[in-house]
Amino acid sequence: MPVANAITIPSYRYCHKLSHRLSALPSARKPMVTTASSSSASSNAGAFTTIKETVTFEKEIKKSKFIAIAGPISNEQSAHSFLNQVKDPRATHNCWAYKVGDQYRSNDDGEPSGTAGKPIHSAIVSSGLDRIMVVVIRYFGGIKLGTGGLVRAYGGVASECLRNAPTCLVKSKVPMGIEVPFDLLGVLYHQLQSFEVEDIKQDYDTGKEGITMVSFKVDFDRVEKLEEAIKGSCSRELVFYKH
Repeated sequence: MPVANAITIPSYRYCHKLSHRLSALPSARKPMVTTASSSSASSNAGAFTTIKETVTFEKEIKKSKFIAIAGPISNEQSAHSFLNQVKDPRATHNCWAYKVGDQYRSNDDGEPSGTAGKPIHSAIVSSGLDRIMVVVIRYFGGIKLGTGGLVRAYGGVASECLRNAPTCLVKSKVPMGIEVPFDLLGVLYHQLQSFEVEDIKQDYDTGKEGITMVSFKVDFDRVEKLEEAIKGSCSRELVFYKH
């Protein structure tokens, strides 16, 4: 009788960084399947949903034990670190896939080509999640599953693992700066706090008397509303900078 359970491990959190350059991970057994978009900008714009923390799902299929482990990643380097953290050298196979925007990699780790890494990646795509990696560890139980059985097993446990994962919405940040007179700093900071901006910095060395530069990061979809709110609450025209 197949048994299944889900476990949440509160570790390896990545819920803030975006990345746009990825390279191949080393493989111990077979070359990975690689597909990459030529556009890096699309993988960094807007918002995406990822998982908050590492989660696992375990299932026995025809005496083989499958353990799926999913975790948030930010780029190729963190995917490499995550794989090294969770893989088991004693297992028969450590198959995996990850997705960061339009970039993805997958690996069958000795299973027949296309029967492990690809269905894991398909499970990631179907989940609608991004910036995640799923590693499926298999301990062979003596009964061969066949090509179709392997695809269903790897894809199935990956899907179940992601279905049980707690998620969060991450929005990309737009760096901005404003040249503002000293006497309007209080008004400006009130608006910045209302819009929950991050990484506020102030530079008095602007070369303009009575003027300071305030820089910060704001959610991409709140830029225009923030500008309107600042302009509406300040009695003078301000200079805005966006990067």
